[in-house]
Amino acid sequence: MNTMTNKTNQVYSNLWLDSWRKFKRDRTAVFGLVFILLLSLSIIFLPFIYQTSVDKIDFLSASEAPSWQHLFGTNDLGQDQLARILQGGRVSLSVGIASMLVAIFLGTLVGAIAGFYGGIIDNILMRITDLFLALPQLPLLLLIVYLFRESMKKIAGAELGVFILIVLLIGGLNWMSVARLVRANFLKLREMEFVSAARAIGAKPSRLMWIHLFPNVLSVIIVAATLAVGNAIITESTLSFLGLGFPPDVPTWGRMLFEAKDFLTSAPHMAIFPGIAIFLTVLSINYIGDGLRDALDPKS
Repeated sequence: MNTMTNKTNQVYSNLWLDSWRKFKRDRTAVFGLVFILLLSLSIIFLPFIYQTSVDKIDFLSASEAPSWQHLFGTNDLGQDQLARILQGGRVSLSVGIASMLVAIFLGTLVGAIAGFYGGIIDNILMRITDLFLALPQLPLLLLIVYLFRESMKKIAGAELGVFILIVLLIGGLNWMSVARLVRANFLKLREMEFVSAARAIGAKPSRLMWIHLFPNVLSVIIVAATLAVGNAIITESTLSFLGLGFPPDVPTWGRMLFEAKDFLTSAPHMAIFPGIAIFLTVLSINYIGDGLRDALDPKS
């Protein structure tokens, strides 16, 4: 038994090493990974070095262009743009990752149950999935945030309440593609010989699902997870740009674009830098997702 386990672990180790070698050969994927790592390190550690306040108002320095004193310039209140972009990066990435976890959890759970059991359970879950796919996401997001934002602020505080609401909404409206992917793979894998062998020796359905089948769809889930982060960042930025995201005193990249819309001609840097941050972050995440999809593809 130990020998069999060791051989299995060695096979999985070799597969992940081969996938890493394929991933490294994709230059765009490596660029995306390096950028995301640098961005993550910057938003975590750079504020300890660049200690300019994100809330300090200085009307004498309002809408200043980039300079040595303010590397990314200032906004209409004289607040430092670089400090706010770093703080906004924490919020935007936190929303992206948390929303992704919600979407992946729901999608994997629904897809695994539907694909493993099939029949009427599959039909019911897939009709629910189709129902969610038919919903107009952006109008629904705007409506729910508008209706429940104040209630969540009273329950959990201004920042945390909005964070929880946005994360649950974005994740709860983006799990369907994951569910379809997981279901399709479960339907295919459950008919294979290793599943029949495990069932013959008395493996319980829960063990078949999460021990035997789930590891074989993990690569698909990882790719879907990376793409879900980028989608969540764009959605949060859209909500903030429309004025329905975090409170005005919480800097996010979308909120900074919303504040910059009236100063595009007089102070374009107010929109350029947060716009570039959103663009490069989402582009890098998509590059990573494409690289992982190619690297983890068993056909390659």
